[in-house]
Amino acid sequence: MAQAAFEELVEDFEFLDDWEDRYRMVIEEGKAMDPLDPALKVPATKVDGCASQVWLHAVTEDGQLTFDGESDAMIVNGLIAVLRKLYNGLPLAEVRAVDAAAEMGRLGLNDHLSAQRSNGLRAMIDRIRSVSQG
Repeated sequence: MAQAAFEELVEDFEFLDDWEDRYRMVIEEGKAMDPLDPALKVPATKVDGCASQVWLHAVTEDGQLTFDGESDAMIVNGLIAVLRKLYNGLPLAEVRAVDAAAEMGRLGLNDHLSAQRSNGLRAMIDRIRSVSQG
């Protein structure tokens, strides 16, 4: 179900035994993203329920979802990058079918995020899923 880019990330994570190495890799994924256009950091794109500042800007074109985002927290920026690999390019009809918790679990992230970060991750996933509904 996951996108090819996410599958590649899963394969990369399989070589990392240590949670700290995985954590660093998530942060590096976030650093590799282009920053969100400051004009898109508006209340409509801000994600509530996150401990840090998070903005997600989604676009639907030709029945497919793509989104960009940014956070003021490095690990959250990395989680946005991971979610982009999971969701970007999916047909809108498939977005809600993604079991994001299970997919993130394949990366070993579920057990190592604080409760606040887990809540924020759920809030980002909920936002992405709501966009797919139109």
